[in-house]
This record gives sequence, C-alpha cells and structure tokens, in this order.
Amino acid sequence: MRNTAIMIVGVGGQGTLLTSRILGDVALSSGLDVKVSEVHGMSQRGGSVVTYVKMGEKIHSPVIEKNEADILLCFEQLEALRWIDYAKKDASVIINTQRIDPMPVIIGRAKYPESIIEKIQADYKNVTAVPALDLAKDCGNIKAVNVVMIGVMAKRTDIEKDVWLKAIEKTVKPQFVEINIKAFMAGYNFKLD
Repeated sequence: MRNTAIMIVGVGGQGTLLTSRILGDVALSSGLDVKVSEVHGMSQRGGSVVTYVKMGEKIHSPVIEKNEADILLCFEQLEALRWIDYAKKDASVIINTQRIDPMPVIIGRAKYPESIIEKIQADYKNVTAVPALDLAKDCGNIKAVNVVMIGVMAKRTDIEKDVWLKAIEKTVKPQFVEINIKAFMAGYNFKLD
C-alpha cells in the first residue's frame, strides 16, 4: 500500500480518537508503519477536532499539510468545509450529512452555511455524502456514527474487511463490539447514489 494521509474531522464527542485508534490498529495489523496525531482543536463536546493518521511503508510525521490528504473523513458538514483545503483534488472526501450547529450559530451570531456538500462537490470529484446518523440510528446507537463512517472509508481501501472488523473488536469496549460491527457493516455496505 502506498503512503496514505487521512484526516478525520468533526466536533468533540463524535469519536475521532476512537476512529484514529481503529485506523492505527488496522495499519499495524497490515504490517504498515503508522503515525497518528492525537487531537488538534477543542476536544470538548462541540468544539472543532482534527486528527491526522498517516500509514504506509515508512512514515516520518503524522502532520498533514494543505492539499496533502488522500482521504478526508468528515463527521460533520461544516467541519468538512473548514478543512477541505487539506484534501488533494483527487482525494476521497467522505462527508456525514449531519449538521451540528456551532455556538455562534446557536446564539444567533452566525448563520450555518447552505449547500456545503454541493459546494465541495463543485471543486472535488470524489465526494461521498453519507447519512451516517440515520445509519447509526438504524443500528441501534447514534454514537456509532464514527464507525459507520469508518465502514464507508474501509470499502474504498485495499485492506481486507476482516482486518477492519478485528481492529474494531480489539479497540472498542466488549459491551459495544456487536453494535459497532453492525455500524461498520452499515457503512461498508452503503450504496452510493
């Protein structure tokens, strides 16, 4: 596998750290070198969060610069817009259609931008919009949005599905393995428009 730079963007409380741990385990289980940055941003619930994961034959730094991400995994629309400049023009951009209003919008000081996904699709050719919150609800737990998104991303890699499933089993708490496997499969089997 060639070196791959993945940015995970969302808001605090959406599971970006768990996502990066699963990706790290997948890389190590696949015999790849991996570097993960923990979190940049305000990780408390509601604050913007970005996590970098690089995997490949030899990785020197987890930092991803503008126009360098091969995959931009976006857990929320506005965060996709905020970080889109970090994606290569041919990157796989996977966006959860969920909208989480930031504090300036909640208190009426700002407006949530309209048509975010359409604006991104105008500039990037490989954009997948995923109703991950609905898929997670169907699986029985809205907190599994991140694992739904991992499933969507996993389908676009050359890493075997079983490697992803084993990483989930090893990484999540035992009482949540079943729901997370279900969420992963919902994402993995998600049909594109």
